[in-house]
Amino acid sequence: MNNCINSSRSGNLRLGIIRMNFHIMTLFPEMIEQGLSTSITGRAMNKGLISFDAVNIRDFSNDDKHHKVDDYTYGGGAGMLMQAQPIYDCYLSIVENIVSDSAKKAPRVIYVTPQGQVFNQKMAADFAAEEDLIFLCGHYEGVDERVLEEIVTDYVSIGDYVLTGGELPAMVMIDAISRLVPGVLNNDESAMTESFNNNLLEYPQYSRPEEWMGKKVPPILLSGDHKKVDEWRLEQSIIRTKERRPDLYEIWLSENPPKPEKKRRRRKKAAEQDADKASDTDLNKED
Repeated sequence: MNNCINSSRSGNLRLGIIRMNFHIMTLFPEMIEQGLSTSITGRAMNKGLISFDAVNIRDFSNDDKHHKVDDYTYGGGAGMLMQAQPIYDCYLSIVENIVSDSAKKAPRVIYVTPQGQVFNQKMAADFAAEEDLIFLCGHYEGVDERVLEEIVTDYVSIGDYVLTGGELPAMVMIDAISRLVPGVLNNDESAMTESFNNNLLEYPQYSRPEEWMGKKVPPILLSGDHKKVDEWRLEQSIIRTKERRPDLYEIWLSENPPKPEKKRRRRKKAAEQDADKASDTDLNKED
């Protein structure tokens, strides 16, 4: 039996909302269940906005006694490798359930690997546009290359380091993607103002009291002038990004180049010329 965390479609169907479904192929479904069934993702699941289907790859093992899904690697080497057939059969089972639901195309399959492209907010937004996503969580020394070639559409990493398995990275990505699904966050605007939106880090934020340990809330935030507050926040985001993530700042700067200096000089020169003309006019009147 597959280990699933599912929620009813009925409420969403009445509202015309399409639920986003995450299917996770894993050796440790309980790890996925425990990690995603609380907080924002848990509430979104209960509302029927997203669903999680943690599918145990061992259920598709040809070894009925021990449910073995790994074996030694050809050519030698340390460790065991996850076999192709159990993963492929697990994948077919998921796709069959998805496609039988309606006339859907086969979903994208994300293989969590340090060899993949590093995950970022733009990728999260791209994945959030899908109705179904399949994650393949590797373990041991990895996965037989042949099944990766057969089913994987996206190779994704969460950073240049090695973890025991793909479950934690998969949950990291699912959390980031879920936040972009309409209705998941109580305030949809918060997803647009968080760090990495428009390649800028989020501005500093403050809550009560107005003064804490001698540190005061910036007066502009108490002014009630929303335009000036927005300008201050943008300025702070730019400053913070430049200091802490110069790589992102360079990207933002390339997309938001400063106005050419020449135009400013021309305006200044024109203003000086107008001032000179006004001065000459005044002198002529005196004569």
